[in-house]
Amino acid sequence: MPIERNSNSLVAFEILESNVRSYSRSFPVVFRKAAGAILEDEGGCEFIDFLSGAGVLNYGHNDPDLLNAAIQYLQSNGIVHGLDMATSAKRDFMEQFDAIILRPRGLTYKFQFPGPTGANAVEAALKLARKSTGRHTVISFTNGFHGVSLGALAVTGNRYYRGAAGVPPAGAVFMPYDGYFGADKDTSKYLDKVLSDASSGVDLPAAIILETVQGEGGINSARKEWLQSVERLCRRNGILLIVDDIQAGCGRTGSFFSFDFAGLSPDIVVLSKSLSGAGLPLSLLLLKPELDVWQPGEHSGTFRGNNLALVTATAALRKYWLTEKLSQRVLEKGRIMSERLRQIAQGSRNPLLSVRGRGMMLGLDCSTGELAEKIVRKAFEDGLVVERCGAEDQVIKLLPPLTIDGETLQRGLDILDISVHEISKMTP
Repeated sequence: MPIERNSNSLVAFEILESNVRSYSRSFPVVFRKAAGAILEDEGGCEFIDFLSGAGVLNYGHNDPDLLNAAIQYLQSNGIVHGLDMATSAKRDFMEQFDAIILRPRGLTYKFQFPGPTGANAVEAALKLARKSTGRHTVISFTNGFHGVSLGALAVTGNRYYRGAAGVPPAGAVFMPYDGYFGADKDTSKYLDKVLSDASSGVDLPAAIILETVQGEGGINSARKEWLQSVERLCRRNGILLIVDDIQAGCGRTGSFFSFDFAGLSPDIVVLSKSLSGAGLPLSLLLLKPELDVWQPGEHSGTFRGNNLALVTATAALRKYWLTEKLSQRVLEKGRIMSERLRQIAQGSRNPLLSVRGRGMMLGLDCSTGELAEKIVRKAFEDGLVVERCGAEDQVIKLLPPLTIDGETLQRGLDILDISVHEISKMTP
């Protein structure tokens, strides 16, 4: 029986698409186009986007300059798929990334293009760390999220995702993240004790993997001193430091890398999400040259180095990262957002609401998933797309495009303010 197609009808998705879908449940309309920070559904209704493709669209939807670079490349018969062969698009990206991002920071890395997703890059990072050190254990942190393929899932903390694996995730030991026991407890001291005690039961690991701001885990932001302490532990014990900058990187916290503010020099950096700049699949492993112990073809994948994505990624570097303007604007908008969120929390008269995060990666902790869900649902009804995160989905995660204009940003915050106020009035 043919499926009737009506504007904004979700019938086809409910009948044909797997039950695993999630975002279409939270935002039950059919989106048809987008520009900048605005989404439009099939009924012509507009929504302000504070989701940004879960961090994929740092430069907004359909940036005209990035799209134009892609169109020109396609019209020139440029290579779109080439396995890991040498192409002009790949060379251009590597040279520009090295010149614009790495060298000004005094960083020297080799480039590895794994499969197209962040989880693919995490898998490669873990595999390389084990191969290069000869050790097997990896230390991750409470509330960490690194993907849902089996290797990445092993270093992901959330039971909901781990429970879907069907087999026990293995090879990882979890330690308390910064602030896990409260702001006054330095959990790096506990980590130091465990690593220095030969009878702690924790084998010396191949690597420590961390996010400087935990996205899916609830917008938990590590302090500079804690990150530096973890890096010192790694150096002292011959442990590789892997920074997962998939969501917090590419300018989300202000500087290109989220670890810049702490002056870290990770052994391996994992990038994806906003790397292509235009929503095209692309992931990248940055590894210190001495760690490049791969044999040719030892870690492979059909869709390594998406050439069209490399073209838009290079265009994004040239447009946004040749100067400090974007970084400065992100920090300025982040301050505006943070202050407004504090006002919203105080105005709600709910003592359990709190604000955290860094740059334009901020969270409003509602204490319970039920309250956060009601607020997010109300906000969507009023024209704002925003998601939840945290162990119980209790944190409203704000990831507007870094390029959002001030007026649209304030309108989105106004909608959130009204939603929090109205739901708080109805909640005992």
